[in-house]
Order: sequence, then C-alpha cells, then structure tokens
Amino acid sequence: MSQDTESSELRPEYDFSGGVRGKHYQAYSEGTNVILLHSDIASVLRDSASVNRALRLLLELANKEAGKEQRPSST
Repeated sequence: MSQDTESSELRPEYDFSGGVRGKHYQAYSEGTNVILLHSDIASVLRDSASVNRALRLLLELANKEAGKEQRPSST
C-alpha cells in the first residue's frame, strides 16, 4: 500500500469547498430512489420527469389490461 492511499487527506481534485452539507437530505428522506438506466433508455428518457411520465403511462396501460382480464366474458 502506498503512502498516498494511507493518507487521510483528500486529493486536490476532490474539492468540496463549495459543497453544501445536507443539500439533498430532504428529497432523499421523502423516499427518492436512485435507479440506473441502460444507455439506450437514458438517451430517450433524459430526466426524472420523462421517466416518471413513461412509468405512469405503463402503469395505466397495465391497469387497463388487468381490468380486462378480471371482467367476465360476454360469451
């Protein structure tokens, strides 16, 4: 192990001097989830709003299909 890896000091490129402690705490405490998308999906759904719209549409369609399956047939 080198002396650099044993040092408790941060590297110069890790500059947190402008950071704000707890900046995202409120949002994460309200149940935010971090989900990684494959690159082909991320290229289409570029932000959380578009991901949420797509998922809500998918849920709506799934619920409609589930409703069709639960109805008795008219035969």
